[in-house]
Order: sequence, then structure tokens, then C-alpha cells
Amino acid sequence: MAKGLIWATAEDLARNRQRVLSLYRQILRSLNSPKLPLNLGARLAKKAEVRTIFMLGSDERSVHNIADLIDTAEYCLSRLKNGEIPKHIPT
Repeated sequence: MAKGLIWATAEDLARNRQRVLSLYRQILRSLNSPKLPLNLGARLAKKAEVRTIFMLGSDERSVHNIADLIDTAEYCLSRLKNGEIPKHIPT
């Protein structure tokens, strides 16, 4: 992601599309893990939350914000794979 300096170009967006879709699918699959202490209703609520976050993130055009969103998704995926539910990270 380096063509646009501040705003993402169409090429930048196309380059990240497969990565973002892969993260989205992996996160949704990870929410089905038996390691997570969630009942069916909580799992469905978390999946709806993930869909909403990715839908809102799809409107983002800032190169730096897109990179931050991808990093956050990777962090959340790593926590889910460890059987932990990601929480808000205080700054």
C-alpha cells in the first residue's frame, strides 16, 4: 500500500481486497471455535458486529487508517485463535 501518499488509490484498494476478505472470513470462522466461551446468541452477535465493522471500514480511503484497520483485524484474529475474545485496547 504505497501508491497514494494520503488517500488510497484504486490500485491500493484492489491490492488489499484479497487480504481483507481473507481476514474477514478467518475472523468469522474463528468465532465458531469451541475454545471461545460464547453461546449461540453471543456468537451471532459477535459475527454481526464483525460484519458491521468491516462494512464501515470498506468506506475508508485513508492509507494510514486502512493499514491500522488491517493490523487490528490481524491482532483480533490472533487473539481469537488463542481462544480469547478481543477487548478494547486503551491508548
